[in-house]
Amino acid sequence: MQHLHRDMQAANAGLEKVVARSLRKAPAGQAPLLAWPLACGSAVAARTRAIGFRDGIVQVEVPDAGWRQELQALAPRYVAQMNRYVTDTVRRVEFVIANGGKTIR
Repeated sequence: MQHLHRDMQAANAGLEKVVARSLRKAPAGQAPLLAWPLACGSAVAARTRAIGFRDGIVQVEVPDAGWRQELQALAPRYVAQMNRYVTDTVRRVEFVIANGGKTIR
């Protein structure tokens, strides 16, 4: 069982390198948007959408104020995760409510 765990860790590390290499080849400013689902995970990605990136800020659309409040507490973790994958430095994540917030384009 321990051998299987080590094999899975090695596979995950290899996959992460492939993903990071691909994101580094993305057009300027697009990598942080593409990295959002990797940083936040599939459950959060299903309810949110990265909609803009400028001046180190990734803007993410969320369904409501409750989601914005919950995700704001996790924002530093998301920033750290995105910066593992991209060359454009992400400084922070800004959450905007769908159909109610301003967007960066």
